[in-house]
Amino acid sequence: MQEFEATEHQHVRYNPLKDEWILVSPHRCKRPWSGQTEQAPEEQPPDPNNPLRAGAVRSSGQRNPNYTSTYVFPNDFPALLERVPEPPTPDHPLFQASQAKGTCRVMCFHPDSAMTIPLMSVTEILAVIDEWINQLQELGRRYTWVQIFENKGAVMGCSNPHPHCQIWASSFLPNEPRVKDRCQKEFYTKYGKPLLVDYLDQEIKKKERIVLQNSEWVALVPYWAAWPYETMLLPINNRPQRMSDLSDSQKMALAEIMKQLCTKYDNLFNCSFPYSMGWHGAPTGPSKKPGDAPHWLFHGIYLPPLLRSATVKKFMVGYEMLAQPQRDLTPEQAADKLRECDHLVHYKNK
Repeated sequence: MQEFEATEHQHVRYNPLKDEWILVSPHRCKRPWSGQTEQAPEEQPPDPNNPLRAGAVRSSGQRNPNYTSTYVFPNDFPALLERVPEPPTPDHPLFQASQAKGTCRVMCFHPDSAMTIPLMSVTEILAVIDEWINQLQELGRRYTWVQIFENKGAVMGCSNPHPHCQIWASSFLPNEPRVKDRCQKEFYTKYGKPLLVDYLDQEIKKKERIVLQNSEWVALVPYWAAWPYETMLLPINNRPQRMSDLSDSQKMALAEIMKQLCTKYDNLFNCSFPYSMGWHGAPTGPSKKPGDAPHWLFHGIYLPPLLRSATVKKFMVGYEMLAQPQRDLTPEQAADKLRECDHLVHYKNK
């Protein structure tokens, strides 16, 4: 019987955070690619009419101030509104609907449209983190969930090439955090330790999937990663449950590792690496208090689509949509490739 080799033989891996399995098929990377390729990103000068730049007039008619750091404003086309009528009582259990209240905001990271996180200074990134915490604290007093996320690059649906993210606060707990909350609570009840704390301890021992590490944070490719170069940012100390629990040293170290990780991403294929990223922590709301969710560990997730080059992306279709997630290289292979990339000098500065 042939001996199992993770880099040669397909297998499934369990994701305990989401109670789901991932199909790993590393042999598929050997197949020739004749499918769709994305157009290589072109370096273009900043659009002087970009509606997110400082002083610009947006489609709503509102003018942005001449901001010099971060700037937050209500989304002109929000998916969630604060005032909305309640749906009628369902006449059958298979046709349920419930009220969904919320608010959506846009947050600009920097006034320069040509900037991205890896090109910003650590001090500028720290200002972004501080404003994220301000938004979480303000909206978290009223809403059950505050989702901070960034879509970077046109391939990830970003329609505006300006450094920014979105913040959606909702009266309900969305699907992803709801499943994570359940899985972490079950693990904590069974083992008396937060799932991600135990997981990080094991990853630090194994060192197989760690991409970067500093005094406060680890950036790694999760054992159960679905996207090709998916990474997770995990805090080493103090077990923060929410972003608002971070100490000054944790915030500074987070700014440093974010810049380094995003520099590695850009240097991997010498392009402005597209991704969706966001933060997950314990739910919020008027009844929540510090330390009330010991099963949670605050963490960040980067979900980039590129697979082979700047022009070939991973498609989550067919099997992934109808069966379960599938990836084409092992998480260990992805971590190796990211580790090899320079994290100090961006390719544009070489």
